[in-house]
Amino acid sequence: MSSRLIGVGVGPGDPELVTVKGVNALRAADVVVVPVMDSGERGRAEATVAHYVSAEKIVRVVFALNERSDRVRREAAWDAAGARVAELLGRHGSVAFATIGDPNVYSTFTYLAQTIAELVPGVVVETVPGITAMQDLAARSGAVLTEGTEPLTLVPVTAGAAVLEEALAGPGTVVAYKFGRQAAEVAGALARAGRLEDAVWGSALGLPEESVRPAAELNGSPLPYLSTLIAPPRRDGGRGGKL
Repeated sequence: MSSRLIGVGVGPGDPELVTVKGVNALRAADVVVVPVMDSGERGRAEATVAHYVSAEKIVRVVFALNERSDRVRREAAWDAAGARVAELLGRHGSVAFATIGDPNVYSTFTYLAQTIAELVPGVVVETVPGITAMQDLAARSGAVLTEGTEPLTLVPVTAGAAVLEEALAGPGTVVAYKFGRQAAEVAGALARAGRLEDAVWGSALGLPEESVRPAAELNGSPLPYLSTLIAPPRRDGGRGGKL
């Protein structure tokens, strides 16, 4: 039988937001891998998974999650992580990889799957979708992501504030991921685009340290790296005005 690698989205942090299909996939797998930055860390994915599977089934694998400047170091870390997961696949029939959010949206799983496809010939790669941070933030803040014909633009601010500026100049709602370290630049971009008043941001969604606040309260202080922002467009057409 072919080895199976299943990327399972476990949501932003609230264990109640893991789908039934996700829970079933985690429980059916022989091993559940969780990504960490160091072997002693208990990351958000592991904390969520621990509500549904036993600790003995969970394996921490170190990934270069935040390494952007040193490509050689990053590639070496990815090769080591891929080799570890390939080893697990060799000893077990199926391995689930738990990723926060969705495995097909800015996820570590994408790079792992590419590596494993080269290391393990014939491996079957599957994904189970998960609830994203923007969906959770919209629910917790009351922000409406899209109406009628509005587009939705998702940008990672790790690509630079200019990417956000360009998106804010367009129509529809703009969602910014990973903007915490550039909070001051983001606040300035929102003000220049006339979108500061209606925008909201959130971090640690579903966790005890959760924060959901109006973007107008951004004061330039650094925020958690995984902070999410929703900047809706001006909606003056009344009900159904965007249809």
